[in-house]
Amino acid sequence: MAVVLVGSKVTQEDIQIAGEEYGEYIKVVIDLEAGDMAIGGEWDADAEKVLVEKGSRQENIWGGGIDIKTKNIETIALINLRPKVDNNSQEILDNEKRNKFIEIVKNKFRI
Repeated sequence: MAVVLVGSKVTQEDIQIAGEEYGEYIKVVIDLEAGDMAIGGEWDADAEKVLVEKGSRQENIWGGGIDIKTKNIETIALINLRPKVDNNSQEILDNEKRNKFIEIVKNKFRI
């Protein structure tokens, strides 16, 4: 289980380490308030744990993934199931949160 806490941008080394679990598909977890991003791990919760240990609040953390080859960004993750905030889906249902997630992924992956 290799999780990488990303700095200002994702490096090739970050991609290599984070891709150990699923190859070209990399799990992405982001603190939407702080803009911090962790990638990799077998489960979204692996990267979520890294962000929480760094000081992120769980309600600000959302997950998804990216296919490195196609650059397709997904906003689906088990950690997104949050009935208390009306997110009764693995998909990030709130347009503002989903768009911010995608924007951060594009910025840090430089796509």
